[in-house]
Amino acid sequence: MKYVDGFLLPVPKKNIAAYARMSKRAGRIWKEHGALEYRETVGEDLDTKMGVPFAKGARAKPGEAVVFSWIVYKSRAHRDRVNKKVMSDPRMQKMMSKKDTMPFDVKRMMYAGFEVIVDL
Repeated sequence: MKYVDGFLLPVPKKNIAAYARMSKRAGRIWKEHGALEYRETVGEDLDTKMGVPFAKGARAKPGEAVVFSWIVYKSRAHRDRVNKKVMSDPRMQKMMSKKDTMPFDVKRMMYAGFEVIVDL
């Protein structure tokens, strides 16, 4: 059964273009190492009346956008193999070492792995 890593994070609106550039580079690395899908989305319709709005869940402040992202794998074991390769890739290490130029606060990013239970 497929497996998904999910991410929810606030990004300053002024940094969305820089975030998208960084994400494109990261996504290419993930796909190169075997990820099935790599998606990055920015919130557009966030004023929902049902449940907890993503902006509240992400603790977004004024001037911040909400980014919802996911990476799809064949299984959790496949995810673990791919992520091991990605994290040891010199290109990714170089990107992660530039914490002072990151377009978002890594400490505010939410992340978890999910087993797919419905796939239509």
